[in-house]
Amino acid sequence: MAMMLDESEASDAELIGRAKGGDRGAFGKLLERHYDFVYRAAYRWCGRKADAEDIAQEVCVRLGKAIRDYRGGGAFTTWLYTMTMNAARDMIRKTARETVKTEAYGVHALISGEALAESEDPAEALWAAVRQLPDKQRDAVMLVYGEGLSHAAAAEAMAISEMTVSWHIHEAKKRLKTVMRSAGEV
Repeated sequence: MAMMLDESEASDAELIGRAKGGDRGAFGKLLERHYDFVYRAAYRWCGRKADAEDIAQEVCVRLGKAIRDYRGGGAFTTWLYTMTMNAARDMIRKTARETVKTEAYGVHALISGEALAESEDPAEALWAAVRQLPDKQRDAVMLVYGEGLSHAAAAEAMAISEMTVSWHIHEAKKRLKTVMRSAGEV
């Protein structure tokens, strides 16, 4: 019982150290502690529950292989978020052909009148527009507004300067304002 209490009270640094040494229980506790964070970040990226679950699962697998390489220079969650972004990008690249097919079907459905009504939720419409931004702008917005990271933490996760993050957010806001206005959302 004392062992379980110690494990539940262990810091991320302790759990990481033990997981690097092959302690599966510590690794499991680390996954349990951060899974919701990974899933939430993945969902913000893709906007679909099934895809977010796939990305989160992929991150868990990758984490098992990469935990030994974690150096601890920055926050573990920043490193984990970067891993999540990479997994999301990989999934997007893998499914690019399927996306083209789906979009083609969507155009066909609109023409033939079979399209489903779009969501009336303005927040979902905004996040859908964010997902359409250029990569760096999307990443900056997702990190700062989706995950609540500071510009400095977002810069670390994106491996760019803090000023560049600010510029990407500025450009994203201009683009989103135009997109949302044309969609009648603003």
